[in-house]
Amino acid sequence: MKTVFIVILNFNNASVTKDCLKSLEKISHKDLIVQMVVVDNSTKEKITIGEKEFGDLSIKLMDPKENLGFTGGCNLGIMYAIDNGADYVVLLNNDTIVDENFVSLLVESANKERVGIVVPKIYYAEGSEYHKDRYSKDQLGKVIWYGGGYIDWENVVPKHFGVDEVDDGPYDSEKEVEFATGCCMLLTKEFINKVGMFDDKYFLYYEDADLSKRALNNKWKIIYCPKAIVWHRNAASSGGSGSKVQDYFVSRNRLYFGFKYASFGTKLALLRESFRLLKSGREYQKKGIKDFYLGRMGKGSGIN
Repeated sequence: MKTVFIVILNFNNASVTKDCLKSLEKISHKDLIVQMVVVDNSTKEKITIGEKEFGDLSIKLMDPKENLGFTGGCNLGIMYAIDNGADYVVLLNNDTIVDENFVSLLVESANKERVGIVVPKIYYAEGSEYHKDRYSKDQLGKVIWYGGGYIDWENVVPKHFGVDEVDDGPYDSEKEVEFATGCCMLLTKEFINKVGMFDDKYFLYYEDADLSKRALNNKWKIIYCPKAIVWHRNAASSGGSGSKVQDYFVSRNRLYFGFKYASFGTKLALLRESFRLLKSGREYQKKGIKDFYLGRMGKGSGIN
């Protein structure tokens, strides 16, 4: 039997993480051994998990004693999984609820030549849609957050197919994609051993774009598996869209990613834009850009 480890990070949000674990209690995993790893990056209230609190789920709780960021926390969980016999590692945001068949469907899609990463279809969790007023009551929970993804290289921004659209069929075909979101991705053992884990310099944001690019550069496939379903409460741990944390890490890491992989012309455009934002951007955008040019990567000065 193949073994799957599901790695979840908790950061000062135990109740949200426990909601995720509750949904994982119900997953179907015939012919698979499934184990959970919860990495507790919390700097305030630590998560506690009682014996049998989540039924028969096998849960390893890891406390690194500091906030390692999304990259460091995930990498710690991945290393534990590989060291303990994982054939597949699923990285799953704590602010998600899963369909009972999502693990078995992701694994099924991974069993093809040169597949390194598999990503599910992801909906907004009901009530967390950006434009709730657009939708009827019966459409909530069926609005797409991720229907596959790609990199907009002109603007150096990862983008999702189908975002904010009510799901009525266009994103139901399995296909190869360019960008796998870190919200939920399955990594094969072979891919991890050959390509590696997240680049710790990112800490938070753009690390999934970097891993996706490295996958494609090394001739590994990223497969979008629409039959596997996850619901997502967007940015529940980082303060949400437009937060100081997001401003800092997106501004800094977009430059790091762009200068690694974009065309020469796009790099010049990024350079000009960064100088403009140093004059007129928001406070934490300016901090992020300054830290990029000063080489302050990793945790930097963007989070307490």
